[in-house]
Amino acid sequence: MATLTFIFSPSSTFTVLPVSVPQRMAYRVCLLFGLCLFQTIALAQSPKKDAQAAYSTNSQTIAAGKQLFQQHCSACHNFSQRGIGPNLATVTSDVSAQWIKAFIHNAPEVIARGDARAKQLFDNYKQAMPAFQQLNNTDLDALMAYIHAQRQQTPIQDNSDQLGPPQTNPIAAGIASAGLRLDLTEMMTAPATSQKIPLARINKMQVMPGPGNRLFIQDMRGTLYEMVGNSVRTFMSIPNERPGFINEPGLGTGLGSYAFHPDFQQNGLFYTTHTEKANAAPADFAYADSIRVSLQWVLTEWKQTDPTAPTFSGSGRELLRINMVAPMHGVQEITFNPLAKPGSPDYGMLYIGVGDGGSTENKAYFLCKDHNQIWGKVLRINPKGRNSKNGRYGIPADNPFANATDSGTLREVFCRGFRNPNRISWTPDGTMLISDIGQAQLEELNVGIAGADYGWPEREGTFVMNYQGKMDRVYPLPANDSDFHYTYPAVQYDHNEGNAISAGFVYTGSAAPALRGKYVFGDVVNGRVYCVESSMLRSGKQATVQELSLRVAGQPTTFRQLTNRTKTDLRFGVGPNGDFYFYTKTDGKIYKLTGCSPE
Repeated sequence: MATLTFIFSPSSTFTVLPVSVPQRMAYRVCLLFGLCLFQTIALAQSPKKDAQAAYSTNSQTIAAGKQLFQQHCSACHNFSQRGIGPNLATVTSDVSAQWIKAFIHNAPEVIARGDARAKQLFDNYKQAMPAFQQLNNTDLDALMAYIHAQRQQTPIQDNSDQLGPPQTNPIAAGIASAGLRLDLTEMMTAPATSQKIPLARINKMQVMPGPGNRLFIQDMRGTLYEMVGNSVRTFMSIPNERPGFINEPGLGTGLGSYAFHPDFQQNGLFYTTHTEKANAAPADFAYADSIRVSLQWVLTEWKQTDPTAPTFSGSGRELLRINMVAPMHGVQEITFNPLAKPGSPDYGMLYIGVGDGGSTENKAYFLCKDHNQIWGKVLRINPKGRNSKNGRYGIPADNPFANATDSGTLREVFCRGFRNPNRISWTPDGTMLISDIGQAQLEELNVGIAGADYGWPEREGTFVMNYQGKMDRVYPLPANDSDFHYTYPAVQYDHNEGNAISAGFVYTGSAAPALRGKYVFGDVVNGRVYCVESSMLRSGKQATVQELSLRVAGQPTTFRQLTNRTKTDLRFGVGPNGDFYFYTKTDGKIYKLTGCSPE
């Protein structure tokens, strides 16, 4: 007989009663199994020990990983803030290298097999990170080496204790039902431009001005289509016209937006925004060399030789080029006021929504906070003028800052204080609307007012944003809030109801009389469809939001059910005669509103 003692650490032992030799053999088997299990758990839960050995410290490997991170990861992740995805500052200390590699390689699979941490991330962010199966082991090792090299050694400096209690549920009242059900009819499926989700990055729908009621929709991977009946045909390929075009890593990159000049039938002019690699050409709007440039956004004017032709043939000239800190929150909207009449001051003026380029969550918040910088603004230019700094476009004389005496003033600015002014539209009564996709708590729709400041990065919705600290929470407005003269949203909802506003339009069609006068919009991620009375859209008043239910082919459904995806990538469009369309980038399906009835 002998005594068997297990030693788990220098300070921890466990002694069992005397055992026989056969029992000792059985205990050894159990011990070996237990140690293997203990080691596995330790690797997954407490990787701090031997962490250095799990990640390369080779400078060339880290440099390669940095390139991969900027290409594939930086749109959603950084090392100082929670963004679209989690802050990665401590991830190599929180979980094992094996876990990180498996999750990067195929996050949906890790979630599906019930991994607790993966499921928690999915619950927190309401969507799964896409699989990166195209990355080989060398790529993954390099990427992880870079992530580990950026790990946070000291806590983020946070002044949240000066802002009052954080609002964990900013808008306590949930969104109630409008008591209306929309009938949708599937019209077509846009051509798949990738084998991975989203299958077709269909984004903006527009009717070409003038006779013919020609209807267009663009795929952000670079194609502008004309919709003909229940199919589409290619009108223009941006990659063919601009070989420097890029559309990775997705999200807002690629062919961001397009707009036909109101006199297109006479002058053949239209406009696009697209992305190119960093330093592809000198930028008209740049910043200090110490801040990285992720990519560039380019605004181009195109002249169609024959405005009636079914495909593009003509020339293009660059109007402006902007450097961006990160791939997200770019130049995803350009538009003309469709209600402006010839001879009016707004006729032919191009509005341009410029996001903050991820500058705030990448510690360069001063770029969008500075009134004399282009980021986080809506611009208004005359594309046919030439009095801009680069001489390629005009500054309208009635712009709110056109006559500023400060030489540093950005006279192109119409209004400011946005994170991601994703869509600009007008209601039938002439009210300008600007949607702004939020950070981690609030989504908002704003009434566009010349010269107004909507608060970002100091405000998100009607709450204080801690832009110099942890940005995953918001705080009550201070007692002296009126001193700041911020303009607040006409509509807002929090992330209990959705994650990213998908702007819509006021319904004016004939298929659903019960919807007339309602502004119909929704959420990009969960695909829920909402409405508000357009007559209630006033700055700072926050109209009541209601939810609309859906029916397709006579069956109640949701866009999550239709796409079979957690992230639906829902968008809205208006065709000829006020026809209303819904479409999902996830699967490329396009639906037409054909009716509305009480539930």
